[in-house]
Amino acid sequence: MAAPVNRFKAALKAGQPQIGLWVSFGSPNVAEMLSHCGYDWLVIDGEHSPNDLPLMLSQLQAAAEGGTHCVVRVPIGEAWLIKQVLDIGAQTVLVPMVETADQARDLVRAMRYPPEGMRGMGMLGRGARYGMIPEYATTANAQVCLLVQVESRAGLAALDQICAVEGVDGVFIGPADLSADMGYPGNSAAPEVQSAIAEALGRIKSHGKAGGILVGGAAAGKEALSNGAVFVAIGHDVGLLRDGALALRAQMG
Repeated sequence: MAAPVNRFKAALKAGQPQIGLWVSFGSPNVAEMLSHCGYDWLVIDGEHSPNDLPLMLSQLQAAAEGGTHCVVRVPIGEAWLIKQVLDIGAQTVLVPMVETADQARDLVRAMRYPPEGMRGMGMLGRGARYGMIPEYATTANAQVCLLVQVESRAGLAALDQICAVEGVDGVFIGPADLSADMGYPGNSAAPEVQSAIAEALGRIKSHGKAGGILVGGAAAGKEALSNGAVFVAIGHDVGLLRDGALALRAQMG
């Protein structure tokens, strides 16, 4: 019995567009509900949301009900944290603030068991079905998916080298932090930022890697796909609830 097939990783490799949604409330109920809404992937955000490891685990378990693939964004690219996230059953990990090829290589090693990497050999976690996948240690490396987040001018400068790292499955452009680093804090719609993003997505595609981004709405999502992105998050749970609540209240005057 082998590690479960990572269908999200397979879709990225095949260039099949994957439409996603950010999950920021830290609520298993929200994750479960959204897993039934037809998205290809959900991001359980550990960087800017009130998530710890047990809460991430509960959301992974809840979202499994609907079958949507879950990507876990860790707050920082530390090997010990990546190991724990993989052990609780995440197969795809998004790491923020990657700026060099050396960082990317270290993250690849953190995702994989020896001899390809340095992941600790814990076989009793949810990822290995609590020890009930006999061939997990020899098959898991092929099913883990590493997404690195490039969101600074330094990261863009090193983008070609980062894309060339074997084991990086996708490169996610972070528009908010990138816009701030470029001198446009809070304004990722600035023409200079949008031009840099479009150019970056084209470069990622030229390397045969999957490009990704978070945008606001379907129109921007379609534009990102036309610019070469493969995995696109078109909104987030906080915004959907906020905007819906504000719109409903406004109808009453």
